[in-house]
Amino acid sequence: MDLSVGTPVDPTPAVVQEALAAAADNPGYPTTIGLPESRQAVIDWLSRRFGVQGLGLDGVLPLIGSKELIASLALHLGLGADDLIVYPELAYPTYEVGAALVGARHLAADSLTAIGPERPALMWINSPSNPTGKVLGVEHLRKVVEWCRERGTLLVSDECYLECSWEEPRPISVLHPDVCGDSHQGILTVHSLSKRSNLAGYRCAFVAGDPAVVGELLAVRKNLGLQMPGPQQLAMIAALDDDAHVAEQHARYAARRAKLKEALLGAGFTVDHSEASLYLWASRGEDCWATVSWLAERGILAAPGAFYGASGSRHVRVAFTATDERIDAAVARLA
Repeated sequence: MDLSVGTPVDPTPAVVQEALAAAADNPGYPTTIGLPESRQAVIDWLSRRFGVQGLGLDGVLPLIGSKELIASLALHLGLGADDLIVYPELAYPTYEVGAALVGARHLAADSLTAIGPERPALMWINSPSNPTGKVLGVEHLRKVVEWCRERGTLLVSDECYLECSWEEPRPISVLHPDVCGDSHQGILTVHSLSKRSNLAGYRCAFVAGDPAVVGELLAVRKNLGLQMPGPQQLAMIAALDDDAHVAEQHARYAARRAKLKEALLGAGFTVDHSEASLYLWASRGEDCWATVSWLAERGILAAPGAFYGASGSRHVRVAFTATDERIDAAVARLA
């Protein structure tokens, strides 16, 4: 039972497959900026689902999956050895990879005071978090936005798990007016359809926020040929416009999560945070590699917490994205 990777296993929604098939005759080059219709679908979705206001077409840019933007953002913005990039203490490794690619200084820090007097060029936050599933509250996000604006730091919020929420507190976008006020200046958000719509194979994602920064990214990306294919853009429109399949998939994951969480607790684990995302952040109170071995003896694969930072050394990340049959088998083995 491979619960180490959060890859979707359920069918791509029929409404999305049909949109892709209908757009199969697509002989021309797509544009880097994307179709107005696809960018408008993003604006409508962020407004409808998350209360984001004031976002225009010039504040949205399609991506070829979110990982390529996360890894290349520092390069595209022209950052280098003189710049500091900050990311969470427990984090998706690609934030650090992006800093390493440009030779920038980097710091893993969850506290603003830990950064000291420096003025980072770029700060990453991730809510809901991968790997912990932790959700940052409105007050915390507002404080981070104000801190970054005071220092001229670009704040980029990785919100790829925004619709994968299970418990309070519910996640909120940094583009919400309760967080950033009436302006998106100095803020970007990164979103992916891989998790919410089972579209990992389509590579549909987008960045949204400050139109000045989006415009700078567009100018660079045009010269690199980074263009979301036309059929995928139409598939993305269909996915963003349809809430029914999201509710169905959410219910599938909620059922799998409940079974797996109960089984882990019954086997002597604690589960920390995990109020959102597609993972359970679990611990047996020992080194993560000992836990990985304990699970492996039972035919269950999990990701060691040390992969995500030193402070994860006593946890494992357990994904509940496997099929019902695999989840049930893992539950039986934990028992």
